[in-house]
Amino acid sequence: MRGIHIGNLCIRDARVEDRDQIEEHLLEAYQQYEQHLSAVKWERYKEEIRQSVTNSRTLAFIVAVLDSEIVGSVQLFVSSEAAYAKPELGIDSPIIRFLAVSPKTRGHGIAAQLIAESIHRMERLGATTLHLHTTDMMASAIKLYERLGFTRAIEKDFSNGETLVKSYWLRL
Repeated sequence: MRGIHIGNLCIRDARVEDRDQIEEHLLEAYQQYEQHLSAVKWERYKEEIRQSVTNSRTLAFIVAVLDSEIVGSVQLFVSSEAAYAKPELGIDSPIIRFLAVSPKTRGHGIAAQLIAESIHRMERLGATTLHLHTTDMMASAIKLYERLGFTRAIEKDFSNGETLVKSYWLRL
């Protein structure tokens, strides 16, 4: 698939040869949350992030590339079972996970562009809704999701230990 170019930014599918750079990018982007988690939870979260880079259950793995550097990424899954191994959530439509933008490129609309590309792809597949989950520690992400039209889906929330993982959805 040909990449989408926005200025010097290219939105495209991740490639196998991108894996090391993606892992580094994700860990850098999520580093800010270390202070919100216990040492054990942070190590567990980092391992989940690392494993996500090679997750075979992804429907799509999209990256934003600026001057040959990956500065953003998002993963799409077909359902709550594929995304979280939680079929009991009953989400049988696409789910966004691990939306990330490198700290040095935040504030330039890269996350919104990755979400727009996700929406476009899911509409082409015939999906009618797009879901995501987040936590209160990701306050700036929540503001973005709400600005883009995502609304709360409280009935699809779940707990991860003591953390409430909040559900949002968007009608496509």
